[in-house]
Formats: sequence, C-alpha cells, structure tokens
Amino acid sequence: MPQKPIRLPPLEVLRVKNPKRNPKNPCTVVMSSVLACWASAGYNAAGCAAIETQLRQCMDGPKPPPAPPNTINHHMGRLGKYITYDGKPT
Repeated sequence: MPQKPIRLPPLEVLRVKNPKRNPKNPCTVVMSSVLACWASAGYNAAGCAAIETQLRQCMDGPKPPPAPPNTINHHMGRLGKYITYDGKPT
C-alpha cells in the first residue's frame, strides 16, 4: 500500500533562521555581580574581593566544548524535493 505524500502549506523557502547562536558565557553572571559591587561600594572595595576571585577563577577555567552544529537546513534542503504542495512537487 503506497504512502500518501506529505502535504504542507506553501512556503517561500525551506530554511529556518540561523541555527548558529552564540553560546552564553557562564562568566557573565559573575561579571555583572562584580560590576554591581563596584558601582555600590566603589572600585577596589574590600567587600568585592570574594566576587573578584570568583570571576578570575571563572575566566581562567577551561573553555566549554563547542556545541555540535545544527543540520536542520541541510536536511530540509535534502528532503524538500519529496514534499508536495497542492499536489505539485517543489
């Protein structure tokens, strides 16, 4: 028994938005804490020393491994020729 073709509404382009997004830096939260401490207590304040050492440890730590690339656009381009719109192939 043959399978019915997949019917989708017409699309201009079979692509999604850019899947490569900048990964979030784990040190931004600590850096904002340091900046807030400096803004409230003044630069070189003794109360900010613990947060500053936390920031140094975070910045000196190993970088996280890169995320695997997203292959959605590749697969959409590859499989797009099998999708029909209103009974007509693309």
